[in-house]
Amino acid sequence: MITVNGLSKSFRVRRRQAGFGQAVRAFFSPKYEIIQALKDLNFGINDGEMVGYIGPNGAGKSTTIKILSGILYPDEGKVRINGLVPWKDRMQHVARIGVVFGQRSQLWWDLPVADSFELLRDIYRVDAQRFKHNLDELVQALDLSLILQQPTRTLSLGQRMRCEIAASLLHDPAILFLDEPTIGLDARNKIAVREFIRGQNRRHGTTVILTTHDMQDIEALTQRILLIGNGRLLLDGQIDELKRRVSPLRRITIEHSGPLAELPAGVSIEDQRPGQTKLQVDTSRVSVSEAISQLAKKLEIEDLTVAGPTAEELVLSLYKEYTL
Repeated sequence: MITVNGLSKSFRVRRRQAGFGQAVRAFFSPKYEIIQALKDLNFGINDGEMVGYIGPNGAGKSTTIKILSGILYPDEGKVRINGLVPWKDRMQHVARIGVVFGQRSQLWWDLPVADSFELLRDIYRVDAQRFKHNLDELVQALDLSLILQQPTRTLSLGQRMRCEIAASLLHDPAILFLDEPTIGLDARNKIAVREFIRGQNRRHGTTVILTTHDMQDIEALTQRILLIGNGRLLLDGQIDELKRRVSPLRRITIEHSGPLAELPAGVSIEDQRPGQTKLQVDTSRVSVSEAISQLAKKLEIEDLTVAGPTAEELVLSLYKEYTL
C-alpha cells in the first residue's frame, strides 16, 4: 500500500544568460531561482494495482518516483510504502522495490550481463536457490539466454532494456517503478516488455507504477491514471471512465453482406466501401449494444469491432482541459 500526503519538493536552480561576459558576471554574482517541482501532492495506490502516472515534461513525475524510491528527500509531506518511509527506512525499503529508469542503467557497462546479475544478487542478499529460480524465470520470459554472456555495452537498446527489467526483479520486489521503460524500443520489443510486465503483475501481484509519454504503454498496461501538472495532482480516474467523459462517440467497423440502407438514430457513417462500413455511435443517444442489435436486424453482419477514444486522444483532451 502506497500513501502520499501533502508531498512538496523544490529545487534551487542557478540561472544565467548566454555569453562569456554573462558567465563571468554569474560566477561572481550568481542568481538563483526556486523551482517548485511538487506542490501538496496526495494519492494512494493499493497492492497489486497497475497505475499510469502521466503528465507533460517538467510536471514532476520523475521527482515523485525518486522520492518514492528513497533517492530524494521531500521538503514537506508524508509517504508510507508498506509501512516504511522511503528516505528514512531506505535499506529496508529498497529491498522491497524494483526501479527501471529508461535512460539510466543499473548494469555494469563492461561486464557480461550475467556478472551484473550476480553482483545484484550479492547487493540484495538473495539466497542462491531463490536467485536461480528467479533468474531462470526471467531469462525464459524475456528471452535473455543468448545475451547473458555479452558485456552490457555491446547490447542493443531493446536487449539492454529487457536486461534492466530482469535486474529490477531478481529480488522479488513487491513494487515496480517504471520510468519510460520502452523508450527507443521497436514494436516487437515493446510488445514483449508489455506482455512480461502484465504477466508479472498477474503471477506475483506486483504493484506497478508506470511513468511514460507512450500512451500505448498506458493503454496496454494500466486501468487507472494519475495526471500531474505543474507539480500538482490534477486527476485520478479509471481510463474507461475518462474516455466516456472525453467523448460519447464510439466507432463500429462492420464487415457485412448486402447494402446498409437505413441507420438507427444516433448512428452515422464515417467511411464506407463494398462489404465494410465504419460507423460512429453517439452513446448519449443510443447504447452500443442497442445500435448493434438494430443493425443486425437490417443486414447480415459477418464481423464487427468496437473502439472508443484512443489513449492519445484521451490524454490530449486532458492536457487541453487543464491547459498543460
